[in-house]
Amino acid sequence: MDAEGYVRIVGRKKDMLITGGFNVYPAEIEEYLFTHPKVQNVSVIGIPDDVMGEVAAAYIIPREGATVDPQEIVDYCVGEIANFKVPRYVVIVDELPMTQSGKVQKFRLREIADAAGEMVKLSPSRR
Repeated sequence: MDAEGYVRIVGRKKDMLITGGFNVYPAEIEEYLFTHPKVQNVSVIGIPDDVMGEVAAAYIIPREGATVDPQEIVDYCVGEIANFKVPRYVVIVDELPMTQSGKVQKFRLREIADAAGEMVKLSPSRR
């Protein structure tokens, strides 16, 4: 609630992104990325895109001792999930911003993405 008494909804309200007119739920992408053998934890948010409206950005914590290449994550998704759901940005991190109850603070990830400025957009490699 702000100083004037207005209440703003934050958090889960924006837990869907619209990519090229399709509704994309980050939880679907996260569920698939958890099947990658090098991924310990992942959180997906939407990043504004000039062409598609929004595209997925995956923040990934690798498993202990594993090294994850962002391109490897994109290529892992191609052909397994719908093309419009494939993350176009992959950021490897040591930790995700969490609440005291253990949920990822996606609004903080959006702030981090905004502060990072221009990120490298990835496309699937040719197979």
